[in-house]
This record gives sequence, structure tokens and C-alpha cells, in this order.
Amino acid sequence: MSKKIKEFAGNFYPDQYKKDSKLDINHNYLLEQFADHDEILNKIKQVVIRGDFTLGSIVDEVEEEYAKLCGTKHAIGVGSGTDALFLSLKSIGVDRGDEVITTPFTFFATVGAIATAGATPVFVDCGDDLNINADLIESAITPRTKAIMPVHWSGRPCEMDSINAIAEKHGIYVIEDACHAIQATYKNRPAGSLGDFGCFSFHPLKNLNVWGDGGIITTDSDEHAKRLKLIRNHGLIGRNECVEFAYNSRLDSVQAVVVKHMLGKIDNITKSRISNAMYLDDKLNGISEIDIPKRDNDLKEVFHLYMFRANKRDELQQYLISKKIDAKVHYPIPMHLQEAAKKYGYTEGNFPVCEMAGKSVISFPVHEFVTKNDLDKIVDHVKSFYGV
Repeated sequence: MSKKIKEFAGNFYPDQYKKDSKLDINHNYLLEQFADHDEILNKIKQVVIRGDFTLGSIVDEVEEEYAKLCGTKHAIGVGSGTDALFLSLKSIGVDRGDEVITTPFTFFATVGAIATAGATPVFVDCGDDLNINADLIESAITPRTKAIMPVHWSGRPCEMDSINAIAEKHGIYVIEDACHAIQATYKNRPAGSLGDFGCFSFHPLKNLNVWGDGGIITTDSDEHAKRLKLIRNHGLIGRNECVEFAYNSRLDSVQAVVVKHMLGKIDNITKSRISNAMYLDDKLNGISEIDIPKRDNDLKEVFHLYMFRANKRDELQQYLISKKIDAKVHYPIPMHLQEAAKKYGYTEGNFPVCEMAGKSVISFPVHEFVTKNDLDKIVDHVKSFYGV
């Protein structure tokens, strides 16, 4: 057992919630988001009355509505965004000895899903947009490669035409990690419809969020949809018959109620995030100490986070926090340099663009409850820090 595991104190989230709650401009907006909780609770009462808590009829309704939103034939509700990734991998038979290509600049769940599915994550460096560099993917393919898992990080779609062309050439699958990217589009096509599978998270801090964990998988494949519905529910084809020992990862009915409620708000959520991000673009452009990603007319970014590279990033973050602005860092330790990844043999210097991003990227909240006054405060304090 490593020293870090021995020193692990358990649940660290409550302290983090308390710390974040002291900030005036915050990534956490759940009190405002669910100010209409009485309306949601009234809808949940119907689940209680029916007693269909596990894969109830409301889950079917959410799946149908979500598939329409993403322009796919199917959507399959599961227990979390992580499970969406994991089950997509298992549905195509990923197991020990297989490899899955992804980016090291992502959240732990992307790589964790690959590893727990039994495969080896194979990393490819980022491009200037901080998404996986499609030009580097083909050289990472081996006879063991089973899939490519691009991550639409912060709600900006990857270069999917190139990625799909490579996958088709080599006969491998594309599994979109679209957990940040509900309603994002690539060349007018929705995230979730761009690969063989689209994986979304309903975690409380996602653009569409619930009261716990939840996720969904989109696909156009009848065969894969049927298999996913099978393996999310123990491999059961009926109450008393199992055709494959599988997993327990069901979107429960209570969370499905919240999903359906939030689907009625998602257009406004997305428009607000884009508007706030464009406002920051306009106000922050021209500051020589920061580098805002170039926007692409072929993409609709949905800004799960508003991020850019900044000189003296750590000092800027601490300065903004001192002004009660929730500036966050994603991700100071890239996935290939995490202790959990030591067995894969990567070292510092393997992915220079990703590693530089880990040292320079900062993120601001741009959700629908951030006001223009809040945005102006952010801009003023960034300019003050750099002496602009």
C-alpha cells in the first residue's frame, strides 16, 4: 500500500463544498438551479405512488427524449457518466489485452473506465484546442487497439471527421466522451451522434444535472442498444432469466424525473453559457498574458467551463480566490503522470502540450446564474492582476 493511500482520510467532498460556498462567484450553482425543487418533488411523488423506482416508465420517457435531442436512434440510461463509458467499452467486447486511445488531458473517469474495463489506455497529446490531436492518433494504433475515446473537453467538440476516418480505416470504434458536451455541435451535428457511442454525465455540476449520479449512452446501432440495455441490468431478459452475468448500472426513476425536468431548461442553460463565454471573450481578448482558444465556426461550444491559458496561472488563481471568485485548475496533474498510471510507463515530457496545459489552464464559471456584474468583476480582477 502506497504512502498516499495510507494517508487517505476518506470523504473529502464535504470540506470542499464548505470551502467553495464561501466564494461569491462560484462554479457550484445548485441552490439556484433547483430553487424550484418543490415542483420536482411533486413529480417524484408519482414515482413513489407507482413504486417503479428501478428502470421505471420515466426512464423510457427520458431515453426517448434524449435520443431526439442528440439526433440518434437510441439512448440508454445508466448509473453515471463513468458507467456510460465503461458499458460502451464492454458492449464492444473490450477486455484484457485490448487498448483504447484517448487524451491525457481529461477527468479521471475517462481513463478509469478504460482501465476497469480491462484495457490499457494509450495516450495521445492534445492540440492547441486542448482536445486530442487527431493528427497523432494513427501512429498510436496497434493490432490491439479496440477503440478511440475522444473527449469533448469543456464542451468543445473534437475534430471528429478526421477521427472517424481513422477509425473506419482501421476497423475500430469511436466512443465520444461527451460528458461536458450536451447540445454541442460539430458541423451542425450534435455531440453524441458523431461516433459509434456518445456518453453523457448528469453529475450535479454538469450542464444538465441531477440530484446525485446518472448518465446516458446514445447510439444509432440497434444491436449495441439492445446489448447495452441487457448488460446495464444484470444481463436479464426477464424477471427470472439471465443470458449473461453483467452489471448493475441503471438510471433510477427518481433521477430520471430530474433529468426530464432539466431537459425543459437545457436550451436556456446552453444559450446562457454561450452568451457569458462570448462576453468574457470580448472583454479578455487583448490581454497579452492570457491565451484564449480560437473559436471555430464549425463548432458550437457549450462551455461546461470557460478556460484559457494564463501566465502565472497559480498566482492568478490565488488572487481571484482572495477576491471570492471561484477560479479552478483542470488538471494540474495530467492522467499519464498520476500515481494510478505508473504501470503504463509514461514519464514527464511524453505529452508536452498536455503538460503545459496542466501548468497554465484556468477555468471560470459561466453558468446561467452568473450575472453580467459577476463577469465584469472577473474581468476587472484579471486586468488588475496583470496591471492592464
